[in-house]
Amino acid sequence: MVISDWKDSSISNMNVSFINGTVNVAANQQTMSRITIVVALCISINYINGTLIHTFRKHQIFYLNPRYILFIHLVINDMVQLSLSTLLFISYSMFSLTVPPCLVLLIISIMTTFNTPINLAVMAVECYIAVCLPLHHVQICTVKKTYTGIGLIWVASAFSVLPDIVILVATQPLHFFHSQVLCERENVFRNTYSLNKRDTLNIICLVLVWLTLLYTYFKILFAAKGASANFKKARNTILLHGFHASYFIVNVLPRLMSPLVYGLRDQTFRRHAKQYLLCKVISTCPEKVIK
Repeated sequence: MVISDWKDSSISNMNVSFINGTVNVAANQQTMSRITIVVALCISINYINGTLIHTFRKHQIFYLNPRYILFIHLVINDMVQLSLSTLLFISYSMFSLTVPPCLVLLIISIMTTFNTPINLAVMAVECYIAVCLPLHHVQICTVKKTYTGIGLIWVASAFSVLPDIVILVATQPLHFFHSQVLCERENVFRNTYSLNKRDTLNIICLVLVWLTLLYTYFKILFAAKGASANFKKARNTILLHGFHASYFIVNVLPRLMSPLVYGLRDQTFRRHAKQYLLCKVISTCPEKVIK
């Protein structure tokens, strides 16, 4: 009986081990499939965004125009955010990180995510000024003021995460910063205040952005009176700003929308970008800079 029981127990353990091994292999395959899809999307979207940045850099007409400066800042911000989000996703799926490098990645990711809706609101205001206050647009929307505005966007995003850093340093013991964690915001900024602040700040940010978008949209709508194509284009752009802002917490979709909504819809940008978008060999790309 003892030998029989031992054999049954051994067979049972072998079956459990086999099942667990099969489950682990299936889980690993599923994880790798998700990583492959995310990385492929990241590369595809960043290829388009990189083409838009190359187009911006090659043509003076863009970097002397506040509208295109704001747009390219949005594109660069989205590229950084998408790349970091992909890296964090891979890290979270496959291995842990020590707290300091994870903290750096999270801070930059949080800041770039926070930048997106604010940048959209600033772009909407610039559009409103161009359409409704055309005589004052040159004085208000200068290149210098545009770069100042971009700087203020980064300052605002830095202040959004600064309290979390202070609370983390004040409440966590030293050994926590030498430990390894799955690199996710909730695993690093554990304090209840930080979690509540994040949700509250996201709501406040979305409300303020939406109020700005609605105000500029209706101002443009009432000024348009269904007349010119420029008014209609401005009105539709503000609507797309709102759609983009609604999904700013999602990492991939807005990064795909940025080049499509704000770059390839613009006739001037599209005319120049298509010269580079499908270039297969560098030597075949246009070298002449169009002013």
